[in-house]
Amino acid sequence: MRRFDPRAVGRFECRAWETYYRRQWAAFLIASVALVRAAFGMSWPRTLWGAWLVLRANQQWAPFPDNDPDAARATMARFYRLLRQPIDPVRAAELEVEWWRAHRENQYEDRPDLGEALIVALRDLYAYSYGVEPDSVRQAAALRAEAMDVSDRWVKAGCDPADPQLAHERSLLVRSYAALLAAVHR
Repeated sequence: MRRFDPRAVGRFECRAWETYYRRQWAAFLIASVALVRAAFGMSWPRTLWGAWLVLRANQQWAPFPDNDPDAARATMARFYRLLRQPIDPVRAAELEVEWWRAHRENQYEDRPDLGEALIVALRDLYAYSYGVEPDSVRQAAALRAEAMDVSDRWVKAGCDPADPQLAHERSLLVRSYAALLAAVHR
């Protein structure tokens, strides 16, 4: 988990978000395979199973407003077990789905404090997952939250895959993962 290419992870996450919002689940699965492999470096069988779990959790979370956060958390706990890291997979899944919740609130409610809640949720997931101080990963969290804001504007504009906002989103994600990688190696 501590060795990844920020450019690849940022590029694949951008593609995953794009296909998620366009509800292109087969394309999302392909992006998830690439993302899981780039981010976690697991064997191919574990990567394929992990990408499937990520797809299922996102499908359980996706329906708005009638999603299933408990099922999404349970599925993500199965994903986190695959990582074989010294973390509690249930806790990691709770933190993962918490940022999903914070992002959804930020997407649909016009309150300035919600952006900070999203940054804190991402920061807490990173700090827990990588065993680092929360302050050290705040910049990575803030950049990823900013990428989500760009993604949300892209969604509101109609999800056009040719929209230049996607390039900006991708750039922010790459910068976010570069900041995360730097933080976990301090």
